[in-house]
Amino acid sequence: MAFPTVEVVESYSAAHNDYDAVILVGDYAQQLPAEFADFVERAQQNDQRIGKQPLLVTADVFGGRLITAPTGPLTRDYDDVRQLADAAGAAAHIAQQAGATKPLLVVFGTQSDARYGQAEAVAYWGLCQALYEPLEAREALGEDAIETISTVGVVGALDHEWLTAVEAGKRVARDLCGTEPERMAPPRFAEYCQQAFAHTPVKVTVIDDIQQLHHEYPLLMAVGRASLDVERHWPCVVRLEYCAPAAEQTLMFAGKGIVYDTGGADLKTGGHMAGMSRDKGGAAGVAGFMKTVAEMRPDTVNVVAELGVVRNSIGAEAFVADEIIKAHSGVRVRIGNTDAEGRLVLADLLSHLRSQAGNYPRPQLFSVATLTGHAALAKGPYSALVPNGPARATGLPERLWEAGEVYGDPTEISWSRREDFAFVAPRTKADDVLSSNNGSSAATPRGHQFPMAFLTIAAGLDHHGNDSDHPIPYVHVDIAGSGVQGGDWQHGKPSAAPVTCFAGAYLHK
Repeated sequence: MAFPTVEVVESYSAAHNDYDAVILVGDYAQQLPAEFADFVERAQQNDQRIGKQPLLVTADVFGGRLITAPTGPLTRDYDDVRQLADAAGAAAHIAQQAGATKPLLVVFGTQSDARYGQAEAVAYWGLCQALYEPLEAREALGEDAIETISTVGVVGALDHEWLTAVEAGKRVARDLCGTEPERMAPPRFAEYCQQAFAHTPVKVTVIDDIQQLHHEYPLLMAVGRASLDVERHWPCVVRLEYCAPAAEQTLMFAGKGIVYDTGGADLKTGGHMAGMSRDKGGAAGVAGFMKTVAEMRPDTVNVVAELGVVRNSIGAEAFVADEIIKAHSGVRVRIGNTDAEGRLVLADLLSHLRSQAGNYPRPQLFSVATLTGHAALAKGPYSALVPNGPARATGLPERLWEAGEVYGDPTEISWSRREDFAFVAPRTKADDVLSSNNGSSAATPRGHQFPMAFLTIAAGLDHHGNDSDHPIPYVHVDIAGSGVQGGDWQHGKPSAAPVTCFAGAYLHK
């Protein structure tokens, strides 16, 4: 599980001569670092593209290669740190194609703006994102053969452990999200997790006994029912636990891990099934965050996660709309559409976590999922945060929003409203809650907010609001718009959202 090793360098003049290229990231309309100003000015006399697009020029720097990586303006109201990640990523491709294996990354011109407090770190992660190759490609062709940049130097006052820990987590998230449905079928997803957390303080428990799953995760097993005819597709729950030595708070995650989503009996048609191997992006993101936890080993933060790893198959045993299924919480759920399967999986996971929350200090619950097309339509490339009352009262969504802005993993907040709860209210006394309507979420008003209302009721969290004796902060995180680059769920590179956001909010001092 290699990725470019990072070396923190105090300054360009203090760097060693092993580097074979320099990547210079910043706004070229502003003052350039003195070490490179003459080289850039001479290059601009011959090529007006310098400073306007990423290019390689020959210069008296390490390796004779100076790669100009302009961000464009960084001072406008709408500029953000992702511009540095994008520029570094574009330059990384040029460095790799030029044959460099050890570039030095230099970021300039951001010191005076609080938005760019993690500029160098975000640029390094952007470089790694650009250079990442899929797990299947690495296994077939060899990591060293296709991921040829081995080391990256980063100039700045940085924490080497922090940079490495976050990138390790992001790599786990990309691997789990992006890998095809047979290579990452539920048992192999669990195996990957066991290997990723071997020899770390994170305990991995795989619940794969079918009878136990039927008993303890009935909604999850309804989704997985049609997959039971194929043993290699059998569902499981992967539980990850990190116990801090002096815990003051506990983060509890439910991750949606649908390794392939056919839509079930409400079959996806018109080409919309392609890319549904990425419907496990929520569980992947949670596992990635847990990998960063394993590397950072925080003293005061417990983290507990349950990942529901299931294939939503089609067949004679498939669950169908109109069924009423009693959840782990005891709530009777009427199925509105079998293609709204992820919220069923999450509901059982959240119910388990809710029932355990009293055993931990200051529990905070999160569900993370590629849940709705509406989130992608409404929020574009941003993770949607939908908090309950206790989370809102404690400022939890704002904390995540602020971290996402600084660490280059941005979010937007959506509020839970009474209309959302009315939408999922039962129509008869035969059931307690409706899982969904039977239309597209993207065409449904409040299509990414009402699922949070369903989760609240189906998981029993409606008994832990601000009006209860035991309120539990809960935030639903929909990454349907942020989980892959460019919104291309079939071919886009997994983004590893929301690993960096949560790491920035809870792990970095």
